[in-house]
Amino acid sequence: MTVAKTNAQPADHVEPVTGFVARLRLLAADIKISHTVFALPFALLATFLAADFGDGQGRASVPGWETIVLIVVCMVLARTMAMAANRWADARIDADNPRTARRAVPSGKLSATYMLSVAILCAGLFMAACSGFWLFDNNAWPVLLAPGVAAFLVGYSFTKRFTWLCHLYLGAALAISPLAACIAVNPNYLTQPEPYLLAGMVMCWVAGFDVIYALQDVAVDREDGIHSMPANLGESTALWISRFLHAVCLATLIVLTALSEQLGIGFRIGIALAAALLLLEHALVWRSKTNHIDLAFFTVNGVISLVLGGAGIVDILR
Repeated sequence: MTVAKTNAQPADHVEPVTGFVARLRLLAADIKISHTVFALPFALLATFLAADFGDGQGRASVPGWETIVLIVVCMVLARTMAMAANRWADARIDADNPRTARRAVPSGKLSATYMLSVAILCAGLFMAACSGFWLFDNNAWPVLLAPGVAAFLVGYSFTKRFTWLCHLYLGAALAISPLAACIAVNPNYLTQPEPYLLAGMVMCWVAGFDVIYALQDVAVDREDGIHSMPANLGESTALWISRFLHAVCLATLIVLTALSEQLGIGFRIGIALAAALLLLEHALVWRSKTNHIDLAFFTVNGVISLVLGGAGIVDILR
């Protein structure tokens, strides 16, 4: 089932939301801050893996509380920056789509200027938070790389204007999180294959479920000239690509477990659960059905992230 485009805007006049707290609440709801759960567990897993690997002289450790706090703060700020920039950049596109026309900016509840200001503020705070690794651990790499990371994250918002590979770009944007965590905690860990396997898994997993999410807007995307795999390649072909990406995701997890001396039985059980959940996800959208898209997109993938991230961390602590 696809959503047909109409040129009608929301019929009801909507007053702009005022008040600092009220606007923050609306912002959090509009950018779906709870979706931070997709990448955060993998950043934390990479944090524990990198700390447990050692400092190059055989000394391994558990990350300190200040390191964990900085990782979480950087993740939340980076995602808020990227999503606020996305809502600002896509305001016109969202206004033309009945599914998104009631978002904060196209509906008039928040101004485009406010959303852009949030993105700029979070970008500055993200870079300031990255400097914390320099302050606490004498590691300047995070703050040096932060501008490039911020630019790459914001760049996703514009990719669907010219390529149906936008889903892979989004996957790559979230795949930065475990690599960035390794750089922040222990750059020596990047000499091992495990961080890249974890990042590759995140990329394929995210790209695969983003293809599924795009099933909702096929008709509107085609009419507006917006690119996505379902709109450009057809829904059936796009779903087969999504299935392939998720198969690669699972294969990457198996290779990661085989190579890692840090991940054990808990993570293997997590992989089995993730495989079952991915099968459920694709069953829910079989033949391009979008009736249960929220369950398939958010609930299932949120559980996958929490299961894999949590199981891996427990293995390391054990």
